[in-house]
Amino acid sequence: MRNALRRFGRTHEARLLLVTVALMIFLSFATKNFFTIQNALDLLTSYAFPGMMAAGLVVVLVAGGLDISFTAVASIAQYLAVLAANHYGIGWLGLFGIALAVGTALGLLNALLVTGLRIASIIVTIAMLNVYYGLLMFVTGGDTINSLPDWFANGLSWVVAFDSHQNPYILNMQMIGLVLAFIMTWLLLNRTSVGRQLRALGGNPEAAKRVGFNVLRLNMVAYGYMGFMAGLASLVQAQVAQTVMPNALVGRELDVLAAVVLGGASLFGGVGTVLGTILGLALLAILQNGLILLGVASFWTECFTGIVFLVAVSTIAWERRRQRLAIRRVIGTAA
Repeated sequence: MRNALRRFGRTHEARLLLVTVALMIFLSFATKNFFTIQNALDLLTSYAFPGMMAAGLVVVLVAGGLDISFTAVASIAQYLAVLAANHYGIGWLGLFGIALAVGTALGLLNALLVTGLRIASIIVTIAMLNVYYGLLMFVTGGDTINSLPDWFANGLSWVVAFDSHQNPYILNMQMIGLVLAFIMTWLLLNRTSVGRQLRALGGNPEAAKRVGFNVLRLNMVAYGYMGFMAGLASLVQAQVAQTVMPNALVGRELDVLAAVVLGGASLFGGVGTVLGTILGLALLAILQNGLILLGVASFWTECFTGIVFLVAVSTIAWERRRQRLAIRRVIGTAA
């Protein structure tokens, strides 16, 4: 147990946890509204969408890719699913079926293009972001769906407790979706042979090809899973917003990418954990929430998010470089 704690103490996740706890302590003294159960529940609800997206993105990064199109994929999945629910009365099963099928299909298309064109995944997915978004705006004319089916608008929620003023603490669909997303991702990366192959592919693509890994199949798993999560997260977000706007989600890519990179995932592939992603999301959520509670102007939130993202990338790059130099010194000494 002691050895396990010592090993954890040397990890990026441990340092990230320390920073997160320190920020929580500071905000607890700086504002009276931060360290409350209701604020924690509000944070879980508000950050369910980027959190579920982060759970999908970490799989793509581990596999050595990068997907920027997920907000447009979510927008299409959300719009089509809610439109069908309004016109055809398809119910919960049909709603989720359409959103997940559309999201997964668009993710698989990304995988085919990334593998077939042999172009950097960031270039392909930025292009597809614009293609998906442009098509959605053209077909819909930018029209907003303001009326949701009553059963979906009310959502799934349970009152679990009351505060001293008899205000309810509610467990809702957003929290369940967020927890489910991280559990599924952890199982995929840590308890399946496909997860190990994805990590091997991201760590050393050439070696993975020589061993005989099917790169197209693995990319389809990674990008298809990202699309699946985009479809699931889109419905969670629609239920919170109580409306569906074609242009509401595009533009939120930085928050998701920042959370995953903060968590220690490498932009070069092969490295990334679910725990790190959770901690990265928590730090980002607490930072943004703290700025709001402290009364900082809203436009500074994006500025601080960008700074944190830059610091995280620089720190991780420095750590990787230090590790490589240490390995070279060991090899040089042995020789």
